[in-house]
Amino acid sequence: MINTNAKQSLKLGISLFVLSTLLFGACKKNNDNNTDEENPNPDFEIVDRSVNPSLVKSLTGFEDLKINTLISSDDVLSESPDFIFGAQPDGAGILKNPDGTGYIMINNHEILQSVSRVYLDNELKPLKGEYIVDSDGGMTRLCSATLATPEEHGFAKPLFLTAGESGAESLIHVIDPLAPADKKNQQRVNPAFGRWSAENAVPLPKDAFPGKTVILIGEDEGDGQVAMYVSNNQGNLDDGKLYVLKRSDNNPVETDISKGNSYDVEFVEMDKVKDSRGEELQQQTVDKNAVMFARVEDIDYRKGGSANGREVYFTATGVSQADKITPVSGKTMWGRVYKLILNADNPLKGKLEIAVDGADDPGNSIVNPDNLCVTENFVYIQEDGDSFYKNNNHDGTIWQYEMSNKALKPMLQMNHRRNEAEFNAKYNPDNVQTLSTWEYGAMYDISEIIGKPNTFVVNLHPHTWKDDKYKNADGGDARLTNNSEGGQVVIVSGVKK
Repeated sequence: MINTNAKQSLKLGISLFVLSTLLFGACKKNNDNNTDEENPNPDFEIVDRSVNPSLVKSLTGFEDLKINTLISSDDVLSESPDFIFGAQPDGAGILKNPDGTGYIMINNHEILQSVSRVYLDNELKPLKGEYIVDSDGGMTRLCSATLATPEEHGFAKPLFLTAGESGAESLIHVIDPLAPADKKNQQRVNPAFGRWSAENAVPLPKDAFPGKTVILIGEDEGDGQVAMYVSNNQGNLDDGKLYVLKRSDNNPVETDISKGNSYDVEFVEMDKVKDSRGEELQQQTVDKNAVMFARVEDIDYRKGGSANGREVYFTATGVSQADKITPVSGKTMWGRVYKLILNADNPLKGKLEIAVDGADDPGNSIVNPDNLCVTENFVYIQEDGDSFYKNNNHDGTIWQYEMSNKALKPMLQMNHRRNEAEFNAKYNPDNVQTLSTWEYGAMYDISEIIGKPNTFVVNLHPHTWKDDKYKNADGGDARLTNNSEGGQVVIVSGVKK
């Protein structure tokens, strides 16, 4: 539970925390017209910063993209030589350091149940790292996340919303990304958001529904939900109500939603949220005829301001039978990306349709879509292909979906280099030959904050890259202290928005 002081710190009545331009962990609204005063060193060159090579490559048609490493698990930072950038960097964001000395990068490390904070100089060179949440404080796996800002979302100060995802009793954390490290603190969860095996909690921009706080929550379960927290006070995370998505005709079956059709949907109120166990909330979703999606792993909204913020995209990653061939009745198997348009005068009503369906070309189109990055004109879809479907035909890919013409193109792909013995010995010591053994974490836009157009960060989970020196990188005691995976973050320049 949140203590009294923590609750008070979340309310709008706190004095506005004045901070330089921020970025949140999916994609931020675009504005590349920065001045030299806003970006003290706008002419610096983005270069490789890691001792490890990039583990991702561009595909045909996207050869003009430039990929540079930012940080990897082998890097030794000059001001914190004992810091190890840990496994599975997932939800993330970058903000300007309030002291004017560069940038601060926040990263979930999913399997470690932890959150790291890395300090970068004005040319994006990592200088120092620390963990602000370890496995004891995280308590559950921390996957996708949103770095919410006063400028974009109307909160009193920047907040890192990171969702617990280890069963129905998990809670969503609300972390101050600039506070002193307090990594074992378990009192930063918010029961007003309910208990879910949640993947992300995404506030809509403040101009989508002026005067309100609207936060969408995705549940990563086979019978997964899209939930919505609504407060009639902007920036308030305590006094709102929680709702769950249903079709207006009460049909809860996901595969009864077909591509090319649009469906009336609404959010219905959940009861006694703060006092209910996760299993009780799950029963409510059944009783209220909520749509049962196959793993809602990420949510993001269209950039560009005003009405665009009411156009929301979310993934259903998909599930299969144990044979990795047979679908589960009523559920997407290959995965889908949904488009949800909320009514301008009421966030609790809207229209739902399928934007992309992996079943249109099984194994060749999207496979297990996970994280999303939505810009003004494109949706970037990051695969979590390690479900190991037997008819999957490609390694983990980031797809570009163009909203205007619905064109879907593969843009980036994991670069396994399996035929290079020296590379394979380091990054795949167990010599795993299965396709799609690596997956993506967050992809997010840093163009505005660094003053360089069309520049994005991509997080990578190269699961086969293992070394004992990466074990227990966060120093926690709670879970999987023997995980020995490495992780990497890259910068991709030239991405269309």
